[in-house]
Amino acid sequence: MSSPKAAVAEAANTHLSRFSLQASAEPGVMPRVLELFAKRGLVPDCWHSVVAQPGRTLSIDIEIDGLEGETVAYVANCMRQIAGVELVLTV
Repeated sequence: MSSPKAAVAEAANTHLSRFSLQASAEPGVMPRVLELFAKRGLVPDCWHSVVAQPGRTLSIDIEIDGLEGETVAYVANCMRQIAGVELVLTV
């Protein structure tokens, strides 16, 4: 059983990463983005997507906990290579 101090220290070491994407509203974009997490055995903690009219732009916001900074940068670069993805921002 862990102590409250250990739980606080463990929580401080985790890092919530956020990805924000803008892409063309095409059916294949979302599964290709999600695949980048799935093939690493990861499930995003939060996924929100919306299609803005009339430009048919797809906006996706993803939150996932526990990724290292190098992994965040790598996944973001992979997202930028997906056809239809126009912009990827990370926090």
